[in-house]
Amino acid sequence: QVRLVESGGDLVQPGGSLRLSCAASGFTFSLDSMSWYRQAPGKERELIATISPDGDITNYAESVKGRFTISRENVKNRVYLQMNTLKPEDTAVYYCIRSRYRQNWGQGTQVTVSA
Repeated sequence: QVRLVESGGDLVQPGGSLRLSCAASGFTFSLDSMSWYRQAPGKERELIATISPDGDITNYAESVKGRFTISRENVKNRVYLQMNTLKPEDTAVYYCIRSRYRQNWGQGTQVTVSA
C-alpha cells in the first residue's frame, strides 16, 4: 500500500539548481516525519534532510546545509527538496522515505551534476 514516487531529477551544471518532489500514498502522511536520502554508485544510502510532520522542524547533513531546503505540503501528500549551488559530489539517486520506518523505498530520481 505504501508508495513513494520521486521526480524532478535531471542533468545540471555545477552551481545549478533543481527541485525534487515526492508523492506519497498508502499512509497518513501528515503524521510522519519525512526524510530525503541519496545514494551514489558504490556507496551506501546517506541521510541528507528530515522534516517534522507539521514542517516546523528540519535537519540537514553538514554536506548540504545552507544549500538544500526540505519542505512539505500535507494537503497534497508531498515532500520537496530544493537543491541550490549543486556540486558534482551531489550526483546520486535521491529517495524520500518515512523517517521512522525506512521501508517501501521507491525508484528514486537521478541527479547528475556535471559540466
